[in-house]
Amino acid sequence: MDAIHFDQLETREPAARERAQFAMLPGLLQRAVSQAPGWARHLEGVEPSAVTSREALARLPLLRKASLKDLQARRPPFGGFAVSEAGTLARIFMSPGPIYEPEGCGEDWWRSARALYAAGFRSGDVVLNTFSYHLTPGGWILDAGLKALGCTVIPAGPANTEQQIEAIAHLKPTAYVGVPDFLKILLDKAREAGKPASSINKALVSGGALFPSLRQEYRQRGVSVFQAYAIADAGVIAYESPSLEGMIIDEGVLIEIVRPGTGDPVPDGEVGEVVVTAFNRDYPMFRLATGDLSAVLAGASSCGRTNMRIKGWLGRADQTTKVKGMFVHPEQIADVAKRHPELGRMRLVVSRAGEVDSMALKVEATSQDVALALAVAATLADITKLKGEVQLVAPGSLPNDGKVIADDRSYG
Repeated sequence: MDAIHFDQLETREPAARERAQFAMLPGLLQRAVSQAPGWARHLEGVEPSAVTSREALARLPLLRKASLKDLQARRPPFGGFAVSEAGTLARIFMSPGPIYEPEGCGEDWWRSARALYAAGFRSGDVVLNTFSYHLTPGGWILDAGLKALGCTVIPAGPANTEQQIEAIAHLKPTAYVGVPDFLKILLDKAREAGKPASSINKALVSGGALFPSLRQEYRQRGVSVFQAYAIADAGVIAYESPSLEGMIIDEGVLIEIVRPGTGDPVPDGEVGEVVVTAFNRDYPMFRLATGDLSAVLAGASSCGRTNMRIKGWLGRADQTTKVKGMFVHPEQIADVAKRHPELGRMRLVVSRAGEVDSMALKVEATSQDVALALAVAATLADITKLKGEVQLVAPGSLPNDGKVIADDRSYG
């Protein structure tokens, strides 16, 4: 570690990082398919030794996070996707769903120390950890990284506000980890109670949106706040640095941004679904589709860290909706696009007309040919079994927000 960077991995040449990660990937894939029956089934026919580039990785099938619940129900406890046996693990968690997640043995297993270090956490800090330690892994993910950095942890959890205010006044923690809004609740309650809380001068938050106005309020109250993006299935994925130029991808994962409903990578800058490959020997993940939306930022951060950057969390990719009693999925719109590869972005808009559901597929096209619109409408009806209008629009006119289906009906 130096004063700025956690280690030399953060500042290596991007090409060197790619070579190193794709040199490790075939061995991790081989270990997974030979020791985890879930991966053996999911990756049947894949030759691990051939997955040595992003192009090869993009040909692997997605594993959707939303499918883990059913897969685990059929094959407890982890759907066959854990390499390590349950009896050799440090902990097992139960997240909403329920989805069960393992924690293996070893220091900073979730890789949160890097994100904490970028947020200014150092040995000697006393940290109020308000993530839950009960069943879900949030508290433990940050706890492990804090211990690895030499911080002292107050395992507060997300409740008991009055007790926490007393603890802050007495123990004078220098830092906070938790969801963005709870810190404001604690600071406001402490001020109302006349209890000191100014010892907290930095924070790493996750699990919710940090709105710019809230970050500014914390800054005015003397607290520097940074964000981390983490999931229970893969640990820390990305984090902010003092430059506040997007979120930097963690060194222990590979990230792809794909078109929702497909596994196809989108061009840099275009919003799509975050897909993560995690280099974890106990619980590896290969092309896990998170359901979260983001986009790649061009170039490297001015802080000196050279890994890929993303814009942060931009919403959810799962846009399934029901039209006239039938479900319409993003994958179906992707199938329409595959049948008409000459067209650009597509966006299905669902609304109400005369108290009846209606849908219009907006399609970017260089031509305004009526015959083309009718052909696309026929494809839409064939795939969804529903009739919809097709509107041909100018290239680049649809929003770059990752939405494939927009439900404009009012449910108020």
